[in-house]
This record gives sequence, C-alpha cells and structure tokens, in this order.
Amino acid sequence: MTLFLLIFFLLYGGMHLYAFLKAKAAFAFDVRTGIGVALFMLVMVTAPLIIRFSEKAGFEFFARVVSYTGYTWLGILFLFISVSLVLDVYRLVLYSAEIILKRDFAFFTMSAGHAFFVPLVFSLAISAYGYFEAKNIRTETLRIETSKIPEDFGTLRIVQISDVHLGLIVREERLKLVLDEVRKANPDILVSTGDLVDGQIDNLSGLSEMLKEVNPRYGKFAITGNHEFYAGLDQALNFTEKAGFKVLRGRGLTVEGVINIAGVDDPQAKSYGPYMDKPEKELLSALPQDKFTLLLKHRPLVDPDAEGLFDLQLSGHVHKGQIFPFSVITGLYYPTQAGPADLSGNSVLYVGRGSGTWGPPVRFLSPPEVTVIELVHSTE
Repeated sequence: MTLFLLIFFLLYGGMHLYAFLKAKAAFAFDVRTGIGVALFMLVMVTAPLIIRFSEKAGFEFFARVVSYTGYTWLGILFLFISVSLVLDVYRLVLYSAEIILKRDFAFFTMSAGHAFFVPLVFSLAISAYGYFEAKNIRTETLRIETSKIPEDFGTLRIVQISDVHLGLIVREERLKLVLDEVRKANPDILVSTGDLVDGQIDNLSGLSEMLKEVNPRYGKFAITGNHEFYAGLDQALNFTEKAGFKVLRGRGLTVEGVINIAGVDDPQAKSYGPYMDKPEKELLSALPQDKFTLLLKHRPLVDPDAEGLFDLQLSGHVHKGQIFPFSVITGLYYPTQAGPADLSGNSVLYVGRGSGTWGPPVRFLSPPEVTVIELVHSTE
C-alpha cells in the first residue's frame, strides 16, 4: 500500500506540475500568482489524505466537500492533460515537419494561450457531461442457454451490481438509481462482485437498509473487492451482511438445488489480513458438476486451471476505465474490460462496467451498469 501511495502521489504531483507549466506559459503570471496557484495545487494533491483524516476525525461534512472538490478536480485535470498531450504531439509533429521540409507552417501553429484554453474547455465540457453520464445507469442483459438449467424451471434471472463505491460521494441518491434498475429486473438472485463500499464508510447510516429492502427469492451473495480491505474488512463485512448479502470468501454452495455459486477474496487481502486463499480449481471441483456454476471474482482475471470448472465468471473492478482515455491504460492489463468473453471449456467471463464511481463523480464513454443474466434451458 505504501508503494502504491508513493507512486500515486508522484504521478499526481507530476500531473499538477505539467498543468502549472501550461498555465504559466499561457498567462506569464508573476511570482505571487504563481505561489497562489502552486498552493492550490498542493492542496489538491493532498486532498485524498485530507479527506481520509478529516472523516476519521468526525468532520464528515468537510470531508464530503473536499471529496467532491478534490476528486472532481482530479477528473478535470486528467482530461486536461489527456487533451494537452495530444496537442503537444501535434505541435511536435508540426515543428519536425518544418525542420525536415524546410517550410513555414506558422498558419497551423498554436499559441501557448490556445494550448491551455482548448484543453481546459474540453475538460470542463466533458466533465460536465460525464457527471450526468455517471447517473445514467444502464441495464445490460446477457442471455445464456444451458442444459444445466432444468427444462421446467423457466428462466433463472441473476442481477449483478459491482463497484458501487458507497461512501462520501455515492450516497442515497445514486444508490436509489441503482436499486431502481435492480427492482425493474425482478431478480431471482442478486450478486455484488466487490467494492460495494469505498475507502471511507464511517457513516453510511440508512444505506444498508436501502439494500436490505431488495429481497430476491433465492437470496443475495457478495464477495470482497480491494476497497473492502481499504475500508477495513470487519467494517465492510458488517455493512454487507447488514444489507442482507451472504459473503462468499473462498467458498461455494448450491442454491435451491439449481445453481452453484462460488466466491473468492480479492488478492488485496494479502496486504491487509486474513486471505481465504483457496485455489479456484479446488473450490469449484467440490461443487456438483451437473449444476450451472457461477463464479464471483472481483478482478477480471481468469485462472487457467479453473477454466471449464465454471460456466460463468462475473467480475468488475475495471470500470472500463471510467473516464476515457484511461480505458486505454486499463486495457493494457485487462484483456476484457467490459462485456462477455468466451473462454476455453465452454466457460464465459462477463465484466461489468460498475454501478457507481470511484474518485471523480464522472464517467465518460463508460456509463454505469446493472447487469441482468438470464439462464434458460437448452437441449444442446
């Protein structure tokens, strides 16, 4: 965790330095103004720490204000730098072309002022749009035909929520939107594939009760994500269980004699305490093989030894990058960032984009989702 924080603050500090230099080139401000801008950026860099310590001290209102301000700024800054880097590449190509071709392309050049204001306008506009996109929860449907569902059973409907991140920003309003979509789907089973809570969950009164009001006929099941451990495992498990979920930590069970559901801990547990490190092959092999097997695993990484032992793995974690173009970075590590992917042994992986937001209350080209999985009988 220490290494992660060090890398985060180095990168985040570097982003602020880049933006500071862009602003200075555009405005040529004096030393006093520069100090003021630098102090503001210093506060924004340390905002995540300010948020955490202020909430732990009981200053929840202050923590929420800083959370909205600091994380919204993070989103705007990321978009500003993304657009700025594209323009920097454009200016570099233009400069190189002038040298190589020995021609003057002054008409196509961009002043320092334009190089600052164009990204600024884009980042503000996209952030404003992204704030509303983050509230536009979509229902995605995955239909699977399988001989493992009895013919006379009809359709077994499973609803997945993931990465809700209940905390200082995602509260009653956003949770209500998520639960409205869940109720519309009328699930037989509700699953949460991790990060139900965020790093700060000291005062989530009422939210567990909202979740508890949803009562699918075959129950609710959850697993840990990395943020359950950031929040404090005991506290996170207590909240999840109060919300009516049965937490599966390295164990599986057969529900109503129809479907196997297994869940594994997020590997972040290794850094925080007890990790239910049961090999997936061992876990899944112990379940009835004639039943449809659902594996809940927070990160969309597939254990090759387990392929063929589960029918469907439901994951989340990636948010499909949450704010494009961050999806380009997450895509380098996770081959499947969203949607279904066929695996060997007739197994399927489905990755949800997440139902809430982490950090900035913004999404861009990655709308939140509630996923409906319909299992129906097939003779094939």
